[in-house]
Amino acid sequence: MNKPLSFSTSLLAICSASLMLWQCQKPGSSTSSADNATGQIISASEEVVTNEKGYPVIALPETADTTMDYWKGIDLDPKPPVLPLSVAEQKDQFILMDGYDIEAILTEPQIQQPGAIAFDGNGRMYVLELRSYMLTADSDNELEPISGISRWEDKDNDGVYESGGMFVNNLVFPRFVLPFGPDCILTMESNQDVVYKYTDTDGDGHADKKEFFCDNYGRSGNVEHQQAFMYWGMDNWLYSTVNPFRVRWTPDGVKREATGSNHGQWGVTHDDDGKLWFQGGASGVPSYWQFPIHLGDYVVKEGQFEEGFRVPWGAPVKIADMQGGMRAVRQPDGSLNEVTGAAGNDIFRGHRLPQELYGEYFYGEPVARIVRRISKENNGGITQLKNYYQNEKAEFIRSTDPLFRPVDMTTAPDGSMYITDMYHGIIQEGEWAGKGSYLRVKIEQYQLDKVVGLGRIWRLSHKDFPRDQTQPRMFEETSAQLVKHLEHPNGWWRDKAQQLLVLRQDKSVVPQLEAMARNSSKPEPRFHALWVLEGIGALDAKLVKDLMADPNYRVRNMAMWVSESLYKAGDKSFDEYYKKLMLDKNTDVAIRAMQTAKVLQVPDIEENIKIAMQKNAAAGVQLVGQQILEPPVVHSFFGRNNPNYSDEEKARIEEGQKIYTELCSQCHGLDGRGTPVGSGLMAPSFVGNKNLRSHPDYVVKTILRGVTGEIEGQSYEGVVMVGMGQNSDEWVSQVASFIRAGFENEASLVTAEDVKRVREATEKQTTPYQYKSLKASVPAEITYGEDWVVTASHSDLIRKGGTGKPSGAFTFEGWTTGVPQTQDMFFQVEFPQTKSISELEFKSRNIRQGSWRDRLPPIKTHPRMLTIEYSMNGKKWETVWEGEGADSPNVIRFDSPVNARYIRFRQTGSDEKAPWIMEGMKFFGFGNGV
Repeated sequence: MNKPLSFSTSLLAICSASLMLWQCQKPGSSTSSADNATGQIISASEEVVTNEKGYPVIALPETADTTMDYWKGIDLDPKPPVLPLSVAEQKDQFILMDGYDIEAILTEPQIQQPGAIAFDGNGRMYVLELRSYMLTADSDNELEPISGISRWEDKDNDGVYESGGMFVNNLVFPRFVLPFGPDCILTMESNQDVVYKYTDTDGDGHADKKEFFCDNYGRSGNVEHQQAFMYWGMDNWLYSTVNPFRVRWTPDGVKREATGSNHGQWGVTHDDDGKLWFQGGASGVPSYWQFPIHLGDYVVKEGQFEEGFRVPWGAPVKIADMQGGMRAVRQPDGSLNEVTGAAGNDIFRGHRLPQELYGEYFYGEPVARIVRRISKENNGGITQLKNYYQNEKAEFIRSTDPLFRPVDMTTAPDGSMYITDMYHGIIQEGEWAGKGSYLRVKIEQYQLDKVVGLGRIWRLSHKDFPRDQTQPRMFEETSAQLVKHLEHPNGWWRDKAQQLLVLRQDKSVVPQLEAMARNSSKPEPRFHALWVLEGIGALDAKLVKDLMADPNYRVRNMAMWVSESLYKAGDKSFDEYYKKLMLDKNTDVAIRAMQTAKVLQVPDIEENIKIAMQKNAAAGVQLVGQQILEPPVVHSFFGRNNPNYSDEEKARIEEGQKIYTELCSQCHGLDGRGTPVGSGLMAPSFVGNKNLRSHPDYVVKTILRGVTGEIEGQSYEGVVMVGMGQNSDEWVSQVASFIRAGFENEASLVTAEDVKRVREATEKQTTPYQYKSLKASVPAEITYGEDWVVTASHSDLIRKGGTGKPSGAFTFEGWTTGVPQTQDMFFQVEFPQTKSISELEFKSRNIRQGSWRDRLPPIKTHPRMLTIEYSMNGKKWETVWEGEGADSPNVIRFDSPVNARYIRFRQTGSDEKAPWIMEGMKFFGFGNGV
């Protein structure tokens, strides 16, 4: 394989060939080619008018109001297309600070459209290749299974990653890559809900084993608004953007807890103290960093950014392709005048760049074609961010190449910083580049939609700091050797050694770790040693309490953090330590103590918080104390499938919340995670609870009749959940609806009619259910499998980039007829073996009409009249249900279960306007081995 810096000749040839293709698009022509740089399909735009050079002549859309700043001053003259440069040519376009250099270490054609990178314990680099991203201005085929994750290695140690290939292929816009031990990664696909573990078991460089890791993790919709960056935090929990929860691997399975709302989109990183920093996207700025996200939502309204922070100082790129229109363009250089798209953050913790960069925050602004360096200033416990080069009207890295798209920053094993450059024509999802938009005009003017399938990974270096050529070989090292890496000057080595030690669960190194936690000369090794001890279940309470009195405030803070695990396991002796630390002379410690006591539900802390606020006037102490005493209302960002509840449904949930807070929270906790008691929990956690998310009868039967015994092999101190059947059907429906809608369950609501039905059916249940009998009495969800054959009379796209397959009805993607409902339509499922089916449910999303200014009533897309039939051979059919479809969600129960190989939905009604839409479909039944 050739090394990246030798691509000049081939790339110039590619550019020439591409230019020939582009310039051949004469008026009225339509061209398609698979012979572009990457072998991907390029479809020509609709008819375009060109000048004598073949460049498009652009006209404003008829709908454009030329008096608006959005359009005023736009240059519509014909322009030559923006062409990709060779790697050497692109390097010449960078504007770097004195002493710095940048070199390519992996580029196309080996990789295509990289979105992020990550390293395993042997220093091999995994690349998230988003090969379907914005191949056209309309984001066509964005959810086709053509993306993947590749793995690369620098075998000759010359700094270039020359060996490798695709580790996992044929993925649908994967959301992240997290190396998870030897030859193993975690990832998930867009519009899906399950995280899988992929492993290469035979050493050929390709994953051949796929295993379930956790579910209830995803969401649907625009690919820019879905969760990203599953990230191993210093506390051994896994975090992601968007999702207000965290998960954790343990030897006994994956745990889950709710967190605050991080408001992030593309990027998570942490500093030497383990605090997570989330990166916004459309906001153009970091999203949440003030306090540890797992300690809850704390709203800081002012002082987070220095004045002028949102103004970028990119190089003159001339083309002015900003989604915000001309008002977002700095004249006359055509660069961005206010940040609008941010991606890929990193707290740099390497050891082979100038020391002044250590601990600084870096992120990319791919619309502005810049990498920003951000400094931090602590003002009384509130952190303000500053663009380091704002007074100079500059940025850390700039480029005059319009195709430079920095989407990820990474501290590398060699101590330098790597920059993932998608090197792409369009960096705005198709939803904002529609026909008639300003951005679409600029895309077509410069033919940005033709530059696809490229991508480059760069190493940033400095003349005074050669890269560290020590190649990691952690997978072959003993646990004792890994412990020594916890003292490495490069944060990447410390993080990775900690992760691998936790995954190994090797307690032979406990004495070594305890000695390091007490005696290391630097705080960072002490932090990692503590968290390894916590992660392998060997954390000693006396050690932690000793460190909570350490002279170093950072050590006191870290010990307080790690103590949370002991407290949750039942050691309530920490109560007084938290209360004492609220009065600590260090403001950050005092703030942390208040937040920790709040999230752990330490009793009687209100007076302690008031005293702390009286003695410490720091802004952070006052803000946190006030918000604990009087919690603000905090709304989540890009909520997971948040339905548009009716007023009646909202009222039901609100009433249920009151009941839960007053009654259920005593055992299950205000946050639903279970109240700690003794060495366990009073009652099960409700967060992401698979029983609560599945069939509604489970929670209704539990509330009405109670339950006792071990649940999923776990005992609880409460022993018995007492039935509450003396309450009304409405009361039960309210609390059941709140539990199913909240705590990251997001399941359908429960009606009073549902409760009445279950109450009548369980009249003879006069004592609490045994858990096993309760589970057996509730219909189980029949999990959709790829071996199901799903067909339909009509199929169309419900979302841009979707496949339009009928099987989308079982996922976030959805299925639609695409045309108004008529009596000839059907939807059919063939199971690989007979299933016993007792009921089903699905959602039918509404279609919005009009703009936000003149919003019209939405179009309802549920089936107008429906007949459901079943068959064993696909020829002889029997009707099991018929009637009018309901507004979303549809829950259809059969009078009695049916055994079927085939289920068919026949539309027997019609509607002149509304298509038929179904998504999130579930079948339920008994005895299906699920």
